[in-house]
Amino acid sequence: MTEARGLDQVEVVPETRYYPWQWRGREVAIAYDGRGEGQSLLLLPAFSSISTRAELQGLAVELAQHYRVITLDWLGFGESARPPGCSRPAIYQAMLNDFGRDVVPEVAGVVACGHSAGYALGLAAQGDVAGLKAIALVAPTWRGPLPTAMGERRRIYSLLRWLVWSPLLGQGLYALNAHPAFLRWMMGRHVYSDAAFITPELMQAKHHTTQAPGARFASAAFVTGGLDPVQRRTDWLDLIESA
Repeated sequence: MTEARGLDQVEVVPETRYYPWQWRGREVAIAYDGRGEGQSLLLLPAFSSISTRAELQGLAVELAQHYRVITLDWLGFGESARPPGCSRPAIYQAMLNDFGRDVVPEVAGVVACGHSAGYALGLAAQGDVAGLKAIALVAPTWRGPLPTAMGERRRIYSLLRWLVWSPLLGQGLYALNAHPAFLRWMMGRHVYSDAAFITPELMQAKHHTTQAPGARFASAAFVTGGLDPVQRRTDWLDLIESA
């Protein structure tokens, strides 16, 4: 029995690959990891300037003892390509649908965190994933931080998004948002219930991912509601029903 428990706890080393997704006539790389063997599970991280597939590593390691586990970085986040202009939900849904068709066509289950929830539901409703049996939504959201906190002022948020995307002013605004002091405040207020988890090593890793070239584009889109899969609560409930 001791030997069996030891085998269960062996960490499965991930295979990091890049899915060559075609967008606007060019190839963009979507980073993903694969672990384990068996039925396929797809793990989707939340949308955030600090979110990457690494946040799902612990869960992926556990599930990989029994399944083939795929974790990806969304377009514009983590180690995936971060092109400008990726602000429409249709782009993200198309990317996920294509990834599901080409990489995990036999996916049996999806775990989706935060804003990934709406796209996972869209995959179930629209994607070529006939074998999908279950979706687990972890802290699901459908509305970005600014619309949630300040109400439906979409024109103002759109203007702010374009300002952050601009070459000089936008870079300055994003630098304030990605400052370590602000990141620590945000993580303590909105991400981690126990501040003890916010270690110097974690802060370094989170700050590092915010500094990648092009990081401000998708981050600004998410914060301002530009990546909201729906814009009304009733549409969100309809999306759940359709999945």
